[in-house]
Amino acid sequence: MLNAVLFDMDGVIVDTEPLHRKAYFNMFEDVGVDVSNTLYDSFTGQATLPICTTLCEHFKLNQKPSELVALKRKHFKYLFDTDTDLQLIDGVLDVIQDYHNNGLTLVLASSASMKNINRIFERFDLDQYFKAKISGADLKASKPHPEIFIRAAELAEERRENCMVIEDSTNGIKAAKAAQIYCVGFKSPNSVNQNYSRADKVIESFDEISYPRLKQLFTN
Repeated sequence: MLNAVLFDMDGVIVDTEPLHRKAYFNMFEDVGVDVSNTLYDSFTGQATLPICTTLCEHFKLNQKPSELVALKRKHFKYLFDTDTDLQLIDGVLDVIQDYHNNGLTLVLASSASMKNINRIFERFDLDQYFKAKISGADLKASKPHPEIFIRAAELAEERRENCMVIEDSTNGIKAAKAAQIYCVGFKSPNSVNQNYSRADKVIESFDEISYPRLKQLFTN
């Protein structure tokens, strides 16, 4: 029985990936590193600190990972405050409201910092639908480690077999499956070069997991 849905945020609820990409590449320029698209794509779904730790090790930088994190977040905040085109992913608000109105418990489980999560939730008035929010930036391990979804299920007060994850990244899908939770892989337009093969169901539109279709899926 499905009782709770655990949502990723970037690429699932809101289309912040272009802003994050600009912020990261501005930071790369600041510290003088040339990050390939392949390396950048491999970071999708991870929290900022482990990404910056990898960069420091890979490029043998003198800066501390925390310094890179601060630079990236400075650029992201500027872009967030000035980019008026930032919008929710098509169809996701309808699904969130649909699930909430039909009694499903919703929990946000994102690798973004809690500060950025709160910015998004305030901007689009989403707190009214969600029971809890958890940031991977506050945990010991980042996706693909399953900790974030194990904790999210606990916040939902549901057994993991009664939960479903919606993710758009390879690392997020790996984390959900490592937590032994049913996972829907959303092929987000901006989550490129991701592997959806481990997802239990792959969608390109939220219409595919409307509440009536979801109910049918979990009762078959």
